[in-house]
Amino acid sequence: MKFGKRLKQQIEQSLPGWRDKFLSYKELKKLLKLISAAAAPPLSGSPEYGKAEAEFMCLLNNEIEKFNAFFMEQEEDFVIRHKELPHRIQKVIDKWGPDGTHPSEFEYREEMAKIRKDIVNFHGEMVLLMNYSNINYTGLAKILKKYDKRTGGVLRLPFIQKVLGQPFFTTDLISKLVKECETTIDMVFPPSQPTGIFHEAMAVPGEGIFRNTVAALLTMEEIRRGSSTYSQFSLPPLNLPDFDVIQSLQVLSPIQIQIP
Repeated sequence: MKFGKRLKQQIEQSLPGWRDKFLSYKELKKLLKLISAAAAPPLSGSPEYGKAEAEFMCLLNNEIEKFNAFFMEQEEDFVIRHKELPHRIQKVIDKWGPDGTHPSEFEYREEMAKIRKDIVNFHGEMVLLMNYSNINYTGLAKILKKYDKRTGGVLRLPFIQKVLGQPFFTTDLISKLVKECETTIDMVFPPSQPTGIFHEAMAVPGEGIFRNTVAALLTMEEIRRGSSTYSQFSLPPLNLPDFDVIQSLQVLSPIQIQIP
């Protein structure tokens, strides 16, 4: 699948409020086409070439700023929501639990079910943010590769080295929160059947953002295996608990895992 089509699919499968935060890949390709045309004689070195080059670089840098602002805003929100989870759980236990101030098995089960669903969806949002980082990085690497190939320049390596230090590319904290969410599900809501947050999500198919999350994880795995060789531009291997469950979901039809 060509990257432009993959990116469009990912945008459609993302959350509505996120859809204008992805890479402006089509615009960058248009500017690159202008640069390529202006680079050929007799326009090479002309004002037209310089203008197209400047617009391309300006858009690239603006995209980085856009990614960082959005990613850091989401990350901050996730940290706050993650800190609130133990307090929400304890509040239900203290009020409706067997030793609570108002013991009620019905209310306890109802409130804990709500929290469990919220955790599953919260986990899904964080996976989507990791995918957001991955897909935008991949798009940058691809457009820069096209730039170097068409212009004979050497922009990709220095620009990607800059990108590797950007907040939107650094997903260590989000990965940590994802794993802690999975641990919370396993500890607080021990199921009688196979464990894992994706088994929890599959218990309510079609609800929440489960399908978006599955599509995002499959895309991240596919991007990583898309190249037969590893290079300085490659993303690291995907290492998430329950990924064996996601791999098994590849038997689902696209209709089952895509957003209508």
